[in-house]
Amino acid sequence: MKKYSQFPPLLIARATKHLITRRIHFPKDQIGTIINEFEDFIVFRKVVLDPQGSQSIKPRAIFKVYFHFTRFSLDVNKKLSLIPIPFIIAQPGFISKTWLFGKETGMFQGKYEWASIEDAEYYWNSFPLKLMKGRAIPDTLKHEIIEINYKESH
Repeated sequence: MKKYSQFPPLLIARATKHLITRRIHFPKDQIGTIINEFEDFIVFRKVVLDPQGSQSIKPRAIFKVYFHFTRFSLDVNKKLSLIPIPFIIAQPGFISKTWLFGKETGMFQGKYEWASIEDAEYYWNSFPLKLMKGRAIPDTLKHEIIEINYKESH
């Protein structure tokens, strides 16, 4: 699969096309939901990109990243997390992202759905992740990629 350029103006152009074609949605049904992992994480935002053409709506990979920001309050960082959305939705194979924060620690979590494991792996070195890595406390930064295999029905 050919990967897109990470040149920011091209990412903005791709995101603008998604916006104009009304493929971007911010569902509110999960906001405030608590997801228990190694602590309780609370969902505070979600973005979904509608599939195009023959693209499946079923993700083939989940990418999770965990970190603490180097500065600013939880509320300020929630607002600042809006800035990279155009760069995130413009990534190849992007399906959705859910933003969460740890109820006890304030740790941030990003949970992404991708069209392929390759897309999820590619994202680790993408422009938006480089921005986030620059704002994260390095020793708190962790990520995992989970491949999803669906059972084929006959």
